[in-house]
Amino acid sequence: MGTRMEVAQLESRMNAEDYRKLQNLFLDFSGASRSLSRIQFIDLAWSSVGHGSKEEYGFLFDSVVLSQERSGLLLDSDTSKEKECIDWGGLCSFLLLELSNKFKNSKTVSAPCWKPPRTLTCPHRDPVQKVLYLQSSGQYLTVSKGGNVGLRDVEDMSLLHTHRLQNSTVAPKDLWVTDVVLLQNVDKSQIAVGFTSKEVCFYDFVCEKTFSCKCKLQGLNFTPWCLDYWVDPCNPDQAVLTIGDIGGWVSALYFTSAQIFLFERFSLRTDSDSADIILWDDLAKGKHRSCYTVTHQAHAPGWVRKVRYLGSLEAFVSCSIAPQSSMVIGWRDKESTSLRITSYSTKGGVWDVDFHIGLGLLATAGVDHHVLLWNPYVTSEPVCALGGHTSPVIAVCFLQTKQQLLSYSKDKVLCLWDVSSQLCTHRLAGVFPNIQGDTHPFLFLNEECQHLVLSFNSLLLLLESKREEKKTCSHEHPVTCVLYNSRFRQVVSSDSASSVIFWLTDTGQKVKQFHRCHGDAEISTMALDGTQTRLFTAGADGEVKVWDFNGRCLHRMNAGLGRAVRISQVLLLKRSILVMGWERNLTVFRLHSFLQSTVEPCEWKGGLEHRGAVLCAAFQPPQTLVTGSYHGEIIVWNSSTEKALRKLWPHDEGEDCKKQQEDSDSCDAITRLFFIPGRASVTTAGAADLVSCGGSGTVRLWSTQRGRLVGQFTAHEGELGSIVMAVSPCGEYLTTADRKGTVKIWDVKYYCLTPGEGVNKELPKLLSSFHPHLDHVTHLEMCLHGDKLLLLSASSDCSLALSYLPGETVGLFGQSDPWCLERPGTPQPQQETERDQSDRGRQKNTGLEGMRSPLASSETNVNQGHDSPAERGQLWIKDQKMAKRDRRETKVVTRGTLFS
Repeated sequence: MGTRMEVAQLESRMNAEDYRKLQNLFLDFSGASRSLSRIQFIDLAWSSVGHGSKEEYGFLFDSVVLSQERSGLLLDSDTSKEKECIDWGGLCSFLLLELSNKFKNSKTVSAPCWKPPRTLTCPHRDPVQKVLYLQSSGQYLTVSKGGNVGLRDVEDMSLLHTHRLQNSTVAPKDLWVTDVVLLQNVDKSQIAVGFTSKEVCFYDFVCEKTFSCKCKLQGLNFTPWCLDYWVDPCNPDQAVLTIGDIGGWVSALYFTSAQIFLFERFSLRTDSDSADIILWDDLAKGKHRSCYTVTHQAHAPGWVRKVRYLGSLEAFVSCSIAPQSSMVIGWRDKESTSLRITSYSTKGGVWDVDFHIGLGLLATAGVDHHVLLWNPYVTSEPVCALGGHTSPVIAVCFLQTKQQLLSYSKDKVLCLWDVSSQLCTHRLAGVFPNIQGDTHPFLFLNEECQHLVLSFNSLLLLLESKREEKKTCSHEHPVTCVLYNSRFRQVVSSDSASSVIFWLTDTGQKVKQFHRCHGDAEISTMALDGTQTRLFTAGADGEVKVWDFNGRCLHRMNAGLGRAVRISQVLLLKRSILVMGWERNLTVFRLHSFLQSTVEPCEWKGGLEHRGAVLCAAFQPPQTLVTGSYHGEIIVWNSSTEKALRKLWPHDEGEDCKKQQEDSDSCDAITRLFFIPGRASVTTAGAADLVSCGGSGTVRLWSTQRGRLVGQFTAHEGELGSIVMAVSPCGEYLTTADRKGTVKIWDVKYYCLTPGEGVNKELPKLLSSFHPHLDHVTHLEMCLHGDKLLLLSASSDCSLALSYLPGETVGLFGQSDPWCLERPGTPQPQQETERDQSDRGRQKNTGLEGMRSPLASSETNVNQGHDSPAERGQLWIKDQKMAKRDRRETKVVTRGTLFS
């Protein structure tokens, strides 16, 4: 009989085409969905897929059925396997669940990288009982068994000051501190200290050099052994001091005006050095209106080893080494003054307990060598047991910012656990001091400073983890699009959280940011007008918005007609704007329609020519428009008449009809189209002038004049899904990128320039391949910045990268150390000609020349310092000539222009 491992191997051996075959099995002759029995599924899958054994498909079927039973999808779990059926949705749900579990289990858990441990010697010889972190002053406060207090600097752990606590109740030689807590919400810095003299004393330390006892809580029945102090984060006046004693009792003091005073004073002090005496009986009888008490005997006759008040649960949790009452929770009941008690038993009792607020789990340090994780509401058994220690576990501590847990055992072994996988990810031993005698060290964790302090009698051991290098993120969310603004010499990027950020190209620093441009809707793509002063953003809400660079929304284009649609591209033509991505037709906006703030679409005269949704388009002057669809066909249009001229197919049309699939990862889907600059003069000879890419990792080059495929090559593995690409302004370089973050630079200067009889399938010269990103590259842009050819790449790993061509990464936008591009020099004559032609072509084609913003001149001054005086003069003369031409052309346009 096989195992689940065999099924996992079968699933890993199957590719996308195999799963398409499986999907077709769940369709009847009419195309409707159907379910399959076990015998049907095994026979059909085995014969259709072509590999794998029948036994493996049987195990796959049984696993799907079992997952459906667990999720309650099968109403009758007693039905025999012969009558059980699965459908395509059930199979997909099971595969997604398996993939999710694989991903969770394969994630690397970050283990701390410890610096060399430091041993800190205290000036006294008695054991250290507690370490507290004073956040206001950035210091550690240590208190020993004999009442010796030390203040240490948090940076270098140097000893700043020492003091000895005074308690007039007992002689100095008999003074024994059991526990200490910090009262962080009290106006004056104050600590509460438990003593074996059956009292809790409250000390002020305003100047941090003198500790004066202000009041004493006396009359306790048993010695207080452990303390806890909780403050309501929403109301600092509300606080709870919890006391666990050696008689097994848990007592709590509820303070209602802690920021003003803890206890009421009924008599004046006769001595300025004397402390107010607060009797427990007076508190229990309600004589102090600012404080009331709650008690319950949780662990009699055992000692309470640790006590905590959990504000999120409104409950007290305590532990003891008594097996029958290893952990006890006292739940507050608003309708009663008494507590509802639940007990949890273990084999040997519990030394320590901690609570993770985010996970809602309790962890116990067991005498039986186990760390147990508990659901507070389930008393019968723990959620899981973490086994790995070989001696009693005496301390546990959750990392609240992570799903991790620290545990320490008597044999001086420290373990770090990943709670989600229940695995020990780090084990530390052999670094702790060898102290003679029965020591009971405590563990103190400061996540903010990444300090872990352990006590060994009078010694303190500091473990400091090296800070993780923070990953540079240009955006807080995945980056969806990037553009280069040649007018302002800036980079513009958008993300899935509807933010737009402007960056300095020369340094990578942020200039400004527009938040929530489309509310909560993702920005899928962007575009710039010919003047580079207007920004178009397309949101998943179905709208395209037009912005100036001051963050004002000038127009709202209702592309989706009120529906939420996925817009893949916005293309600006001379007299219209095309929006596409979700339907077979093009959505067009005429420039004469931009009279109001909200613009409605017009009818595209060309009608329906594509068989699938139009995903991308490209334009070449004077009137050649090409569009690519999900099903792989490319249509060449006359942009003036909006009539289709010819169709381009990657296969023969008859073959293509068989290949088309109905999933979003169609291998022939076209996601990017670009005309190759500089090839307009050779297209009549059949040279390739158009390049496309899409879902199979394949790049194809086309001749739009002859309507044929000239060349194609596989740039990236087809199993990686769709790729993106960009073409350099000079037409020499082609850049492609995939879902793994790999970017490749190809030399296409002479590629498919001389067409042959068949399709050229040779690879062009690969100039470089590099990984500027860790995840899916979503958009590429190549631009000429001064005399430098640059590559901009956006990724779903929230980063935006700048690279030199042909492939040297400069850095990530927003990184802590700004880069410094060399001062843009005077372009070479060839580059200057190419840039001028590119600029003129862009402005001429968009038809938006005469609609410059009056704000543009003031904004461009920011970046004019990059040019020499001679260049600025030449650019100014050229701008003046263009402005005159613009004014002449705009006389035929109505006064209600697009950007009025």
